[in-house]
Amino acid sequence: MNELWQQSILFVGGKGGVGKSTSAAALSLVFAKKGWKTLIVSTDPAHNLGDIFHKKVKDTKTYLLNNLWGMEINPQIESDKYIDSVKMNVKGLVKASMIEEVHRQIDMASSAPGAEEAALFDRIVSIILEEKEEFDKIIFDTAPTGHTIRLLSLPELMGVWMDGMLERRKKTNDNYTQLLNDGEPVEDPIYDVLQQRRSKFAKVRSVLLNTSVTGFLFVLIPERLPILETEKAVELMGKHGLEINGLIINKIIPDEADGQFLQKRKRQEKEYLRLIEKKFTSQRFYKIPLFEEDIHSLERLEAFSQDFRQQVEGGTKK
Repeated sequence: MNELWQQSILFVGGKGGVGKSTSAAALSLVFAKKGWKTLIVSTDPAHNLGDIFHKKVKDTKTYLLNNLWGMEINPQIESDKYIDSVKMNVKGLVKASMIEEVHRQIDMASSAPGAEEAALFDRIVSIILEEKEEFDKIIFDTAPTGHTIRLLSLPELMGVWMDGMLERRKKTNDNYTQLLNDGEPVEDPIYDVLQQRRSKFAKVRSVLLNTSVTGFLFVLIPERLPILETEKAVELMGKHGLEINGLIINKIIPDEADGQFLQKRKRQEKEYLRLIEKKFTSQRFYKIPLFEEDIHSLERLEAFSQDFRQQVEGGTKK
């Protein structure tokens, strides 16, 4: 049986402009029509879900169709909320005279590289842990490739960083216990907060690494640059223990396309399709034709999803 039927959490990524959001939306429609309660979440700043489904999608669960809900997460808003929550966490943990300086340091940290990804991932973690019991399927429509890789590598990187923070904090507490507290353990709310966050990230990392629960799909088109970018993505994600299970090869020129120009493109495309088969030997392929019209309506999206569903149910690898 195709693993897409079994996995409850799916991440859809790929180079900008290859039809990533449309593919994620089509996949969510496949699941919803199969009777599974499905949530599709866009983490791409250039949100397309609302345009695809012709509905205003909010940053909370928005009903789209029968068995299907959507959510659009704004990375900047999530970053602001994340910083506010950090400020709330330190309130009462430091002297009142230090609060202003601590807040200034936090605000400076919020503009550092990776801060927005950390905030966004914190929201993704919450969605996975809070919604996985309510929904049969959760699909994340992610931002273009480089952003996706940074995002999905965060659990491992932050786990290592937090282990270091906890170890240093523990040594400090042990020293205080021995020198200033007559051997009694020192209460440390900061250490407790770090432990809670470490536990949260460990839980979601175990979910991401569990291939029976979580899958990763990348969308590409049969052209040189998307192929090269996808190859790098497969390699980089593999270094973090994350395996890309399937490739959606989108916008393949159909055999019935006529005219000298299209026939020349078709010959070049066949070379790229052979290259894809040569480079990606461990992934399942889903080949989607180039449609005569843009996917601008639910009717067109259903045609896309129907083609997708036939291949998923077919169960073939290539």
